[in-house]
Amino acid sequence: IDEIEALSSIYGEDWCVVDEDEKIYCIKINDCLDQPKWTLCLQVILPPGYPTAEPPIYQLNAPWLQGQDYMELANSLEEIYVQNLGESILYLWVEKIREVLIEKAQSSDPEPDIKKTSEEVDEDDGDDFILDYQPIQEDPVKMLNYITSESQEVDEELPSIHHGNPITDRRSTFQAHLAPVVTPRQVKRVLEKLYENKKIASATHNIYAYRIYCEDKQTFLQDCEDDGETAAGGRLLHLMQILNVHNVLVVVSRWYGGILLGPDRFKHINNCARNVLVE
Repeated sequence: IDEIEALSSIYGEDWCVVDEDEKIYCIKINDCLDQPKWTLCLQVILPPGYPTAEPPIYQLNAPWLQGQDYMELANSLEEIYVQNLGESILYLWVEKIREVLIEKAQSSDPEPDIKKTSEEVDEDDGDDFILDYQPIQEDPVKMLNYITSESQEVDEELPSIHHGNPITDRRSTFQAHLAPVVTPRQVKRVLEKLYENKKIASATHNIYAYRIYCEDKQTFLQDCEDDGETAAGGRLLHLMQILNVHNVLVVVSRWYGGILLGPDRFKHINNCARNVLVE
């Protein structure tokens, strides 16, 4: 149950419960690009003996996945099971599949038939939001300097910053910070102010996401930053979309304590963010 709750929190709408009683689940996995080229659907049935005595029963679905590609991927999943006997392995499976898809996206492999793949992707996609520019890959403050340099008005007032209650698990600590924002310039100012705090600046990761509603265009200006915690920014932004948050920046700082938390770290990041938004 803990594993399913964690996976549901991490993967959001990509995680689908097919049959709760029979423990049948499905997850859409892609190559992490803004416009995914390689997508695969993993369906699993968790037998009564999982994880201690039985492996998941699984099926890999993708129009392009055949022959040698299928065998290699299946062998990789079975190897992970053997190496982690008795342990929960679904997260490891999903991330292994994602790693393979990313490798394919970066290699010279010809792209899959878009029409066939899009039928798989479009079903219950739910991505009805608009990203006004690419997710930030470089230093976040430096990138925002570039974004805001076109409009050099007088600096707007620094928004008030609220700090949530920290969550600690196995010596890792997570804390969320929130500020109301209506322009990218304000996002930049809040980030700069937070990084002036030596404790926040020294965090292992400062993950953030923001959503600004543009009334004239009736769209959202939104973006996120992983800061080294792969996929965490996207999950945080997804949470904010689910909660229909307008005009707010959320930053979650994580101080790593030396013990790997696995999927639990995403649960703590989202819980921190949810708590400070509710407050």
